[in-house]
Amino acid sequence: MTAKDGDGWALCALGHQHWGLYGAAGLLTVHHTVDGMPYVLMQKRAWWSHHGGTWGLPGGACDSHEDAVTGALREAREEAALDSDLVRVRGLYVDDHGGWSFQTVIAEAGGLLDAAPASGESADMRWVAADEVVSKELHPGFADSWPRIRPALSPVVVVLDMANIIGARAEHGWWKDRAGAANRLLNELVPLCEQGIGEMPEGVPALTRWFPRMVVVLEGAAARAADPGPVTGDLTVMVAGGSGDDTIVEAVRDVRPWETTLVVTADRGLRERVTALGAMVAGPRWLLKQL
Repeated sequence: MTAKDGDGWALCALGHQHWGLYGAAGLLTVHHTVDGMPYVLMQKRAWWSHHGGTWGLPGGACDSHEDAVTGALREAREEAALDSDLVRVRGLYVDDHGGWSFQTVIAEAGGLLDAAPASGESADMRWVAADEVVSKELHPGFADSWPRIRPALSPVVVVLDMANIIGARAEHGWWKDRAGAANRLLNELVPLCEQGIGEMPEGVPALTRWFPRMVVVLEGAAARAADPGPVTGDLTVMVAGGSGDDTIVEAVRDVRPWETTLVVTADRGLRERVTALGAMVAGPRWLLKQL
């Protein structure tokens, strides 16, 4: 396992040659402006490279020891001088050619980050409005994937009605120790945030894996399970001072306009309140299936 041991040509099941012995990955960095328009950071490939002069993503061959996220962030640093600490990974799309795949890592940026060609592989780096991407001469692989990736540029926020989910889980004796039951579920949500979710409910754009921001709402005796605020990474706890349902509605209202909101609850009244605000809903069984 050495750096650049993935460099080389590979043959896919379709008989096509691709760069990257272990597959390849690229970083699709997205920033939404206040009007909700997504801008994506695109790379113009050097004239001498494969499909030179076309526009696509900073990316390249993954090394044998790298996953797609690690490889994409490394390539973006090498080719665009992009600081990986300034982005948050939100999704993964895999374009599988049979024995070889290109994996697009979708990452959210808080602004139009500074980026410039940092190697001979890049002729230009530019932020492009999502609606204008198709007007450019695109790398064929990116052009093929773009229609499936474009609907998934909006980050997903999952708001969890923990009281309802814990009740649906029906652990033995959970009602006697609601804080303990909530704490066990919180501990299972941490790796889920890190590993991502492969199966989202109908209505959420299809990706191979989503890495959503999660907001957990605790109320009553279960509120002793954690202090309010970030638990880790993209997992945040809100403690209801009064009604848990009211706090969940507040959390939905706080979601940014361009984000996709998914509320996990089986409570009919709450579902009606949050869907009126534009949120989607899923039952606790969907979440418990992911754990």
